[in-house]
Amino acid sequence: MRRFIAAGFGTGLLPNRLYGSHSGAGTFGAAVAVVIGVWLIPAPWWVDTLVALGAIGVSLWAAAPFAVDGQDPGWVAIDEVAGTLVAMVGLSGWPWLLAVAVARLLDIFKVAPGIRQAEDLHGALGVTLDDVVAGLYGLAAGWALVGLT
Repeated sequence: MRRFIAAGFGTGLLPNRLYGSHSGAGTFGAAVAVVIGVWLIPAPWWVDTLVALGAIGVSLWAAAPFAVDGQDPGWVAIDEVAGTLVAMVGLSGWPWLLAVAVARLLDIFKVAPGIRQAEDLHGALGVTLDDVVAGLYGLAAGWALVGLT
């Protein structure tokens, strides 16, 4: 059960089954968060926040036994679920889409300050927090767009 949850409710295992590689598993996990996020759009921001915090907790728990020797297994996707949920807090429409895109791109390329440093943390913290930091950048971009409109 823990492996299923760590795999983003199984989605992190799909790329290996589809094309024999774990490459892209995080994007499958982020898609789970997008489905949850669509469902949460009418909810108040504090519900989004509670769901995102819950997902971070679940990610820390589920990834822990698989984050051995500083490894972030490619199939673990619950961290992307958590980070993407962070990015969407309180947003809808174009800002919501921008937040998801920024969070996903920054998680993939790790070019923004703090993401690589978070990834270097030991165990499940490193697995989860790089996605959370990327999600915070996405959240900031989404809210910046809200401020411009």
